[in-house]
Amino acid sequence: MRCVIARFPFDLTRSGVLESMKGVKPEEVTGESVIIGRRTYPVKQVGQVITRQDRRDFSAGEVLRAMTQLGFTCRGLPGAAAPARVLSPLEHASAMLGTAAR
Repeated sequence: MRCVIARFPFDLTRSGVLESMKGVKPEEVTGESVIIGRRTYPVKQVGQVITRQDRRDFSAGEVLRAMTQLGFTCRGLPGAAAPARVLSPLEHASAMLGTAAR
């Protein structure tokens, strides 16, 4: 499959990506990730290995799009937790006393 990453064309194949990532130890995943074989790699690490470019030269979206088209499972950013409700001063005082504010 021909794809463009960081304005450079690449001919990528599923087997070629598997071969490139063989023996590469996955870094800690903190954002988007790609599952290759039985391992989960950060998207930027995969992009760096398969393109031999600096991670600053391409976006995670470019690599995610290419890996998805090749049939790899990709995971996005984990959902952010809902923000906690801010209590009014009266509600806060009531909660500290163990009674309900009216």
